[in-house]
Amino acid sequence: MEKTELIEDIKNLIKINPEETIEINPNYLNYFELEELIEIKKKLSYKRENFQEENAEFLEDIYNKTKED
Repeated sequence: MEKTELIEDIKNLIKINPEETIEINPNYLNYFELEELIEIKKKLSYKRENFQEENAEFLEDIYNKTKED
């Protein structure tokens, strides 16, 4: 996989709204090694896949606080 492909994958993982456009400075390709970009992509994928489980307790606390008011 090339750096440019990884950057595109990372941009898609960062998006919240599908219509959103994410720009990443192309000069980052010079700063990051391929392995580093792969690791960034893995971390973003994990966060996206596990967002709900990781935030469930926090969201439940907020919900319970709003019920009390």
